[in-house]
Amino acid sequence: MKIYSWNVNGIRAIQKKGFLKWISQEQPDILCLQETKAQKDQLDDELINIPGYHSYFHSAEKKGYSGTAIYSKIKPLEVWTGLPEERFNTEGRTIIAEYEEFILMNIYFPNGKQREERLQFKMDFYKTFQKYAIDLVKQGKHLIVCGDYNTAHKEIDLTNPESNNKISGFLPEERAWMDSFSESGFIDVFRYFYPDKIEYTWWSYMFKAREKNVGWRIDYFFINNQMLDKVKSIEIHHEVLGSDHCPLSLTL
Repeated sequence: MKIYSWNVNGIRAIQKKGFLKWISQEQPDILCLQETKAQKDQLDDELINIPGYHSYFHSAEKKGYSGTAIYSKIKPLEVWTGLPEERFNTEGRTIIAEYEEFILMNIYFPNGKQREERLQFKMDFYKTFQKYAIDLVKQGKHLIVCGDYNTAHKEIDLTNPESNNKISGFLPEERAWMDSFSESGFIDVFRYFYPDKIEYTWWSYMFKAREKNVGWRIDYFFINNQMLDKVKSIEIHHEVLGSDHCPLSLTL
């Protein structure tokens, strides 16, 4: 089984850049999208009913903002949206699908760069999500948590750590939360398999950053420890264009 995660920076925008052809070629078993920037009634039938896939959407109340989606060849046992704390659920950031062997959490974590209040919102979101994830594992569930975490964890995960350590996305408190999440029983799959490999998943649109490979690794697959023996491989598909992020895939 191959699961893809991709921040598409607008599902309607990427539709015009060969998105459906890419799906047809890659044939992901499950595809998780972040930053769809659309409500379901703004999507055409081509996006809602991709042949061979069940589709699920969690849209922001604000049009053209945030949002997540899952396309799945296998019909999940159940799909739900949101976290236990209601204030985190108006921006369409969380969509969760339960399958026989695992729960897949597709999350577009908040960005904290705008102002101090948004950074606090991001940190609160992290903590609420972490408690929820730990509670699910305590119930005997296996978890796969994919998406745009909006934080580079270690210095290896971005090109210029020294000049970014006072910018949201690489702040000490954000990185400390990534430590905490790992220490609470979750594995960054890419870093587990490739402890010293430098690869990025996001590049600024400015200064030809992608062309120069000046980037950040902020998109992840995390799993709970007990899922590790199910994982075959993970790959970052930096050659796939269309967004300021590239997709990554987890093979079980």
